[in-house]
Parts: sequence; structure tokens; C-alpha cells
Amino acid sequence: MKITEPPRTPEQRKADLLDRLEREIDIWVATADAEGVPCLVPLWFVWHDEAVWLCTRLTNPTGRNLRDGRRARLAFGDTRDVVLVDGEVETYASPGVPPAAAEAFRAKTGWDPRGDHASYAFFRVLPRAVQAWCEEHELPRRHLMRDGVWVV
Repeated sequence: MKITEPPRTPEQRKADLLDRLEREIDIWVATADAEGVPCLVPLWFVWHDEAVWLCTRLTNPTGRNLRDGRRARLAFGDTRDVVLVDGEVETYASPGVPPAAAEAFRAKTGWDPRGDHASYAFFRVLPRAVQAWCEEHELPRRHLMRDGVWVV
């Protein structure tokens, strides 16, 4: 495969990433349990207040891993337009979730977990590191955030 497009600037990659966070509805969520057993699932999400908000049951492996491990790696599905977000996780029971975050989630997904089963919880993933690249030629400048600070 021949790459014909020039690499995007880091500023353009950040703009593309923020656009994707607004328009995409599904994101891959990777977690691990205390023994290091990985779990990878797609979940609905919303980008709200500089964080990714997810919702799933605390009774499933992903919910337990997010709550107990307090870390996650998030990714979009396309392997030729990669976005990886490493973040710290905060857990909110449905009654305690900030109303603006829950409403943003409902507005984007059409589902309000607060009215669903009590085992659902919200998870705020605060990005600590972000990488984004299209094809090999963008790899050298793929880091857009380090230690929770945008580098572009």
C-alpha cells in the first residue's frame, strides 16, 4: 500500500480527534482485572467536560475492572485511523452521577441508564495520554497528550 497523503500536523490530529469524540457513538474499552486478565468491549460513550463518560453494569467484568482498577485504555475501531486514550477512571452510581454528564449521555445515545436497572454505573475516564495517527508516516508525532496535558 502506498501512502499518498502528507502527514497531518499534530494540531490537525487533535482537531480530528475532538471531532471524532463528538460524532462517534461507540468506543473500545480495554480493562484488566487484579490478576491481569484483559477484557475488551465496545461501549457507548459521550465526550463531556474534557472526559469520556461510559456506562455499564458493575456486575460485569468491565464494570468491576473500571471500578477496581481505576484505569482504562480506549480506542476507536479503525486500524488505519488510530486513536488511543489512556485514562484514570472515577465511578459514579446512577443516583450520584453529575446531572449534566448523564444528560449528555442520554442526548447522544438515546438511553438514560438512571432509569434502568440499579446495577448500572457511570464511569468518567479522564485522559492522561492520547495518541492519534493515520498510517506509519504519522507515528513519529502521534502523542497529543502526556500526563494529562495536551502537547499540541
